[in-house]
Amino acid sequence: MRGDHRTRLTQALATMLLAPLCVGACAISQQQEVALGASSAAQVSRELPLVHDALVTQYITTLGRQLAAATDTRGLTWTFTVVDTKEVNAFALPGGWIYVNRGLIERAGTMSELAGVLAHEIGHVTRRHSVRQLQQLQGANLGVGLLCTLTRSCQTSVGTEAINIGGSALFAKFSREDELEADSEAVTTTVNAGISPRGIPGMFRVLLSERQRTPDAVAAFFSTHPLEERRIREAEARITTYPAARLNQLTMDTPAFRAFRARLHAMPLRASDRTSASRPTSDPRAWHGSADHSPRW
Repeated sequence: MRGDHRTRLTQALATMLLAPLCVGACAISQQQEVALGASSAAQVSRELPLVHDALVTQYITTLGRQLAAATDTRGLTWTFTVVDTKEVNAFALPGGWIYVNRGLIERAGTMSELAGVLAHEIGHVTRRHSVRQLQQLQGANLGVGLLCTLTRSCQTSVGTEAINIGGSALFAKFSREDELEADSEAVTTTVNAGISPRGIPGMFRVLLSERQRTPDAVAAFFSTHPLEERRIREAEARITTYPAARLNQLTMDTPAFRAFRARLHAMPLRASDRTSASRPTSDPRAWHGSADHSPRW
């Protein structure tokens, strides 16, 4: 893609997404937030390989909405989708669109670990972290590297031509304070939904261990999710504020989750994902504006 063409595409995308929003003081209403999420979700549907299996969709939707119902006070319509890639990541769009890669699901040992990921992403939406970014960055050049946050497909030669839309990755990376806030929200949400919050630090440890063994497998996740031992400690400290007797009554795992994960694992990858996975990728820091590989989730 020539530079002038790419610039025009970036400007057009920024205009489409942000012009209706940043008027006056750029105070973003819930209606505008949902409209932004819907526009971005339509782009995701066009550009990313998504799992359309009815049983997989039913399970992730049921679990996600169970969690959302335990925390959402704004009456959002929540959509939960599995991205058909082995790379490990999860992501939330403003207004209630949650995406989780099959690579992350396949690494979750229990339902509570997956629930913790979903609850964390729900927390970003309920706390309106993306909206705060928009309000703070009004007037900036906000070309969105959204698709590059979900997989690294944009870093392949084919993916670059298709979706290299440049700029700052608006929904790509939250501050460490936002991540801690979303972690705290996730603990509360899982408990209120009747699910054990112990899966939250449990999943952290799974991913940190995976990074030590095969760092490339979780590079997409760690490029957008700041994760360090402090987050594990604070999540565990938040969990201990609940009585042990109550925690022990909460659900850790279910046969339905194991069947869901096994079904997903048995599904063949879409050809486009197999093709992009075989190509070399560039440094994800170039897309996420980060000088480190510390993880977002």
